[in-house]
This record gives sequence, C-alpha cells and structure tokens, in this order.
Amino acid sequence: MHPYRLVVVTAGLSQPSSTRLLADRLAEATRLAVEHPVELRVIELRDLATDVAKNMVTGFPSPTLADALDAVTRSDALIAVSPIFTASYSGLFKSFFDVLDNTALTGKPVLIAATGGTARHSLALEHALRPLFTYLRATVAPTAVYASSEDWASNGDTGLSRRVTRAAGELADLLLRRPAPAAVHDQQDRVVPFAEQLAAVRPA
Repeated sequence: MHPYRLVVVTAGLSQPSSTRLLADRLAEATRLAVEHPVELRVIELRDLATDVAKNMVTGFPSPTLADALDAVTRSDALIAVSPIFTASYSGLFKSFFDVLDNTALTGKPVLIAATGGTARHSLALEHALRPLFTYLRATVAPTAVYASSEDWASNGDTGLSRRVTRAAGELADLLLRRPAPAAVHDQQDRVVPFAEQLAAVRPA
C-alpha cells in the first residue's frame, strides 16, 4: 500500500520554534485523521535560507534546495506554516514559494497556519497566506490555524487544539478525495520518452 506523501514547510527562525511546534501538531493530527499510511517530511526553511537567496539571484537551486522543491512538488498534501512579521508571512517563507515552479501546487491540498505574538495578527492568514496559495492554484483547507503566544502560555483551553483537529480533518478529507497514491506516484515517477514529449508539443 503506497503511503500518502505529506510535506510540512515551516519557516520558524528560532530553535526551538513555536512555528515548528504548531507544524508538528498539525502534521500529527493529519496523520491520525487520514487513517492511511502517511510518509511525512518536514522542511525547515531556516536551514535553506542561503540556498533560497542564491537561487533568487542565479536562478539555479543547490542540490539541497532542489531536493526540497521536488519533495513539495511530488507531495500529495502540504502543510505550510509561517511566523507573522509586520502583518504578513516572513520573507523567507515567500521567497521559498517564489522559487517553486508556479504549477507545482495546482490542485494540491494545502493547510495554512501561522504563529505570532498576539491574536491581532491572525488576520494575516486570510489577507496574506490564503491569497498566496490561491494564486498558486492550490486547494486550501477552509480552516486556517493561528497560534499566538497566549495559546502556548495559557494553562486553559484557548481553542487551539480544536482548531488543529478541525483543520487537520479538512486536509485529510481533501487528501482522500484525490486519486490513490499508487496511481499519482506512478504517473509522477514515469519517464516520458522523447518521442512522446515531441508529439505533445507538435501542432495537430
């Protein structure tokens, strides 16, 4: 049984990072909701910052960055989490998706999430992150998850656990509507003969 490929992109800069913590909670909740084997990969953008910057200048990704971009492209679903700076996603987060092929996320289920100091920044999910992934033609889960410092510091229930569970369930539902992993992965991995590529671009 082929597992679903779930990729998590997290743009936290500190270590430990609340952005990574939220990403891990969302990934685990999604794995539980899918009830099917899931192959998980976490991409820490902090480790790729230099590679992303060089790619922006040269147009060519390093082997490490190329591997990360390929993982996102071949994934069955994506969880994307950014810290909020100046009422928007981080520059590193945006730069990574700028160097990703603009067709890589077409139709792909995506769960968006963010972290920030106060609840006031939660609107950045709707006016910054959601438009970004809509532009990239991804299928974005209805529930976006925001976690403020209060969510981590509070001993009471701020509703974060419920939001995580609901969003993960929505992503799992979108994922399970897609073709079986075996069919998708076999098509992605197939080497297209040159004659077939030529026929595809030749005028009818």
